Amino acid sequence: MNAIGVNTGPVSSGAVVPVPVTATYRLQMRPDAFTFADAVDLVDYLDALGVSHLYLSPVLTAVDGSSHGYDVVDPSTVSAGLGGRSGLEGLAEAARARGMGLVIDIVPNHVGVADPRQNAWWWDALRRGRESEYADFFDFYTAADNGADGKIALPVLASGDDAGEFTVDRSGPEPMIAYYDKRFPIAPGTDTGTAAEIHDRQTYRLVPWDSGLIGYRRFFTVSDLAAVRVEDPHVFDAAHAQVASWITDDLVDGIRVDHPDGLADPSDYLGRLRDLIGSDRWLVVEKVLADGEPLDATLPVDGTTGYDALNELSAVFLDPRGEDELNALSRTFTGADGAAEWLHEQEHLLGRQVLETGLAAEIRRLVRRIRHSTGETMVTDPALTDAAVRDAVVAVVTQVPVYRADYAPLSTMLPRIVGRVGRSDPALVPALEVLVQALATDPETVARFGQVCGAATAKTVEDCLFYRAARLISLQEVGGNPGRFGLGPSEFHLAWAQRARSWPRTMTTLSTHDTKRSEDVRARIGVLSQVPRLWADCVTEWETAAPSPDPAIGAFLWQTLFGVWPVDGVVTDALRIRLQDYARKAVRENGTRTSWTDVDVEFEGSVLAWLDSVCDGPCGAGMSEFVTGLEPHFSSDALGQKLLQLLGPGIPDVYQGTELWDDSLVDPDNRRTVDYSVRRRLLHTDEVPPKFAVVRAALRLRRERPASFVGGAYVPLRASGTAAHHVLAYGRGPRVDEVDVVAVASRHTVSLGVDGWADSVLALPPGDWIDRLTGREVSGQVRLDSLFTEFPVAALGRLRPPAPLA
Repeated sequence: MNAIGVNTGPVSSGAVVPVPVTATYRLQMRPDAFTFADAVDLVDYLDALGVSHLYLSPVLTAVDGSSHGYDVVDPSTVSAGLGGRSGLEGLAEAARARGMGLVIDIVPNHVGVADPRQNAWWWDALRRGRESEYADFFDFYTAADNGADGKIALPVLASGDDAGEFTVDRSGPEPMIAYYDKRFPIAPGTDTGTAAEIHDRQTYRLVPWDSGLIGYRRFFTVSDLAAVRVEDPHVFDAAHAQVASWITDDLVDGIRVDHPDGLADPSDYLGRLRDLIGSDRWLVVEKVLADGEPLDATLPVDGTTGYDALNELSAVFLDPRGEDELNALSRTFTGADGAAEWLHEQEHLLGRQVLETGLAAEIRRLVRRIRHSTGETMVTDPALTDAAVRDAVVAVVTQVPVYRADYAPLSTMLPRIVGRVGRSDPALVPALEVLVQALATDPETVARFGQVCGAATAKTVEDCLFYRAARLISLQEVGGNPGRFGLGPSEFHLAWAQRARSWPRTMTTLSTHDTKRSEDVRARIGVLSQVPRLWADCVTEWETAAPSPDPAIGAFLWQTLFGVWPVDGVVTDALRIRLQDYARKAVRENGTRTSWTDVDVEFEGSVLAWLDSVCDGPCGAGMSEFVTGLEPHFSSDALGQKLLQLLGPGIPDVYQGTELWDDSLVDPDNRRTVDYSVRRRLLHTDEVPPKFAVVRAALRLRRERPASFVGGAYVPLRASGTAAHHVLAYGRGPRVDEVDVVAVASRHTVSLGVDGWADSVLALPPGDWIDRLTGREVSGQVRLDSLFTEFPVAALGRLRPPAPLA
């Protein structure tokens, strides 16, 4: 054991005890930019920063050129492009040598099939059909009435006329059907005649991408990601063989599970995974919790990946007094206030659209499963058509406010929804009864219903509505509730105290590869709640001078521009390109004027031209002035949320590069490479940027005093005085009466006004304290104006008494 109580190497038996996780640092592994060797070179820096674990994005073999790794094509091997198994072992050894460890992200729900040749399982299943040993690995749909003559429909053709474009590629060891640059297998004994005739003999059928025919379960609506049936023990073992070897060889201390809600039975899967990795390794799941939704305490996990904490931190820094003004501004530009009632209505409308278009194939398959499981009932009642059951399913799914309603704490949710739907539309009652019968008796219906609900929520809310609502876009994050404008300190403290008690090892985060915008961009936009009138006046002036092509989209993009606008006002070519790429994605996700499936090139061009006019014209100068004036306030909020996260309940993750100000937007922008040379130099200088100082001080406090955090107490602290409501503070310690760390953050700093902190004070717990950011010693009742002279936050550690004399 080293000085901070973590394992530094093998114990006498030859086994390695998992290193206790105190804080993680997320690294985006990329064969083209950041490999295991690069991570090895970073271990000393991350150790000095104060983290205990390197948290790696997926490292299994993915599609060639993948920059994210979530399109795994071979779960049995570690990516050769990253350095292979030996490279991973070298990284684990380098981490262990410093008393650190590894946490790795795994993707059990799906594999990449964009190029069938790269995925041996998929290729063999397509080539040999039911005779393939991998036929049951995928959730194929080959019923006679599936629209593809009982074959596996692969939606890859540009149009229905493209069958004439098929050729046979005989350049390799076995012939393949060729469709432009795509290749597909040919079953043994079927290679005679024209390419079209050969195609017609295969177990699959190539169909137009927009035909609505899908012969397999996908990840949401992404046809290049085919779902894997890990509910089958044989498939589970094959998909986790490499993961199992990491445990056997003690390479990892924790696992992060991507999208468990896509699985047939998340609870059963997580139970088997826990058995595989053992009870002592850290296990967190990317479970997106809706606002107020509890994590199922029966799951054998340590917690979520932290979206819940992220949204609480964003909300607690908002000024609720800005809501009415921002409602009015939203009405002016979009025709709606963007408040809770409107959001609720839009969610239902968009949900129906998604289920009837992008997820239509999944709904048809679910309805057929319901018919199969309740066949006799449906046959005896001619009114129970597929259309009637489909309408009932759509009506219920659009009312489900969570990703899945089949977790233990939500057991009463679905019955209430079914009852409400039946009361609002009595004509649906017979079909609802059939749906209920299937859900009550058929596990496959339950699984498919849960999978559809999750996909519908993601595509409706995160991938559409959150690009349309424009009241305050900092609230529009994964699992967020933009209808709730702000979070009071009392609600915040109670939620965090409960997290400390119930989920002390859950992950917390502020930025991920999936967030719509980085933590700092989100904090900056949140400050608009403190200056709503000033913001409304500026946007109105700018929109008059440089009208956006669509006012509703403009209202969204003006906030985005404010969020990333450089403080020095210089819009570089690189930033301009990033803004253009983001805007193009945003307007397609928005879907009102252009979309991924029906691109309006002219409209998109007008948006890009508008962005150029803003960057190059007087509006850009006005934006620069606005940003400069608010810089102290959004910097304060960015530092405040960072400190509260790092010293709060749970295991904090630092997303790559965010120890410095980060202006990233949605992926792939947030997966850009990080310049670590700049960050490494900061370890050897006395004057460092405030955010770096906060991150380093907080992480080192956690590492020095682990008993005060995981399993420790969370104690809300109250300030007093005229500005007391501008402070958030809490204590951490092994027990409530033994607090030895205090986090203090200022909030709503714009309205502090001329009076400042005045006579406001914070009563510290007993003892002498030192601010780890400034080195200043304090005790008793400390004046806030003296506490915040250099930083708008304070990270206090209680000075330990001298050791007793021998």
